[in-house]
Amino acid sequence: MENTDESNPLLPNQQSEVKDEKKPNKPISSTTPVPPFPADPVKPLSAAVPMGWTAEGVPMGHGVVGDPIMNRAQWDSGLCACFGRTDEFCSSDIEVCLLGSVVPCVLYGSNAERLGSAPGTFANHCLPYTGLYLIGQSFFGSNCVAPCFTYPSRTAIRRKFNLEGSCEAFNRSSGCCGSFVEDEVQREQCESICDFATHFFCHPCALCQEGRELRRRLPHPGFNAQQVLVMIPPNEQTMGR
Repeated sequence: MENTDESNPLLPNQQSEVKDEKKPNKPISSTTPVPPFPADPVKPLSAAVPMGWTAEGVPMGHGVVGDPIMNRAQWDSGLCACFGRTDEFCSSDIEVCLLGSVVPCVLYGSNAERLGSAPGTFANHCLPYTGLYLIGQSFFGSNCVAPCFTYPSRTAIRRKFNLEGSCEAFNRSSGCCGSFVEDEVQREQCESICDFATHFFCHPCALCQEGRELRRRLPHPGFNAQQVLVMIPPNEQTMGR
């Protein structure tokens, strides 16, 4: 009877493995070169951090990409630019200036109507403003009561269009109060105080600036009304003889 191991095709491999196991392991001499491990490629900093430059020359890699503080827009016109700019809205800017100087209640109601776009927004803001205006003129001789209740509209415009506030503008021009501006809660409190001060001390100019900003960004709600299709019947036709 033949040995089954001799007919096994894997026998030569098994024998070679046994021979290899019997060979003593030779110690690796110090002169034997050891292949170095492949070093991890060092990635450049630009690949790890998305670099870019803002309009003011500040690298975007130093801050969070998409940070709303870095992407805030400025007001379209300054606070004291009463007549606006010489563009396609020039006539509208003159109208805003006249309304803010003569009938600020109408301009405030118009601004609230564009900002709110709800039915009855104009009357709900214009009439209370008129009452506060009369109270201020009767008891204090000036319009000092209405600005105490109208400054939230400036805050709403600033938040809606992500506009730069007075604190941020002062920090951008002077370079101070950086840590104070970076804190969102403290910055918003400071901006609300600045909105109140702007309305109280420069009320007509604040209303006009807000009116110019809204007219350039939002159409009047009346222009968004759906067109009404009117069907006119044809004229009576008669058969000629």
